[in-house]
Amino acid sequence: MRSSVLVFAWGMVWSAAGVAQSDYVWNLPKGFPKPRVPADNPMSAAKVELGRYLFYDTRMSVNGRASCATCHKQELAFTDGRPVSAGATGEKHSRGAMSLVNIAYNAVLTWGNPQIKDLEQQALVPMFGEHPVELGLREGDGFLPMLRSNTIYRKLFDLAFPEPAERFTIANVTKAIASFERSIISDRSPWDRYHYGREDGAVSDAAKRGEILFFSQQLACFRCHGGFNFSGATVSEGHEVRHPEFHNTGLYNVPGALSYPAPNLGIFEFTKDPKDVGKFKAPTLRNTALTAPYMHDGSIATLGEVLDHYAAGGRTLHSGPHAGIGHDNPNKDPLIGGFNMSGQERNDLIEFLKSLTDEGVLQDRRFANPW
Repeated sequence: MRSSVLVFAWGMVWSAAGVAQSDYVWNLPKGFPKPRVPADNPMSAAKVELGRYLFYDTRMSVNGRASCATCHKQELAFTDGRPVSAGATGEKHSRGAMSLVNIAYNAVLTWGNPQIKDLEQQALVPMFGEHPVELGLREGDGFLPMLRSNTIYRKLFDLAFPEPAERFTIANVTKAIASFERSIISDRSPWDRYHYGREDGAVSDAAKRGEILFFSQQLACFRCHGGFNFSGATVSEGHEVRHPEFHNTGLYNVPGALSYPAPNLGIFEFTKDPKDVGKFKAPTLRNTALTAPYMHDGSIATLGEVLDHYAAGGRTLHSGPHAGIGHDNPNKDPLIGGFNMSGQERNDLIEFLKSLTDEGVLQDRRFANPW
């Protein structure tokens, strides 16, 4: 790397004076709207690249042991493969890490907080949150001075934020991380190549049968996992206000005043409305074959078991501290009524879900560790 020029993973060349020779381009395929981007944080290739460096930098944690990528690994569709995540200090969280793929389209960003809707706002939670500790940063620690003293970061911040004001701020850090996260678009799965007419033979006959079942009125999976992102409500440019959707799927039905085990009580934690106990966000099903274990607390191990849960109209736990018949949960979403499913249909559905795996996003160097 020469001092006068930076060549980024996006294939963009930037002069040391901070003048972009090529602006950020989405390159979205058919069926994908342009993501919503906050007016005060427009996309740029330099900002995305700075965010990538920050995303993978363990110096963002209190003890140098964790980064954003610790809980969001590219090879696992930006999840971590654990039932629940653990922070830099080893403290376990109560929920699993959600995939960051296509997060630019999410109307709401976490399993059970209806108030967090912007990535810039969400980034502050792992950085400074105390319950639980994730990265464990504190105001006044050595993080910003480290950025100022680092040659690479000085160049990256100059390019990403060329205005004369102080560049090394937490606000700019979160803007860069949010920009990188918005850039992680998954659109190259076998299903995409088949559905959008790019490759007729991209999916198997079993996956095609599974798709028919998925969109059938009998199973109605699409009602909670719908649209191009196979998720709950999405937002995009020009369609920025969507009511977030949360569902109680009958995963638990424990005795007592609250039917879900604490602390995972769904959006009830914020609304305090008893009808909201157990209501969580429906995540995207893109790359779902890579994001096991499943549900907000990682309590279901395989895709087959997830299908069994929905076919039963709610999970029954016969023993243990959480024993109960989820089908009978009083808050359960009316959409979770159960259905009949043969062994062949179960296998076909799994093959369809596997066809949503985008190998390209798992290997794309634009999203990889730059260090």
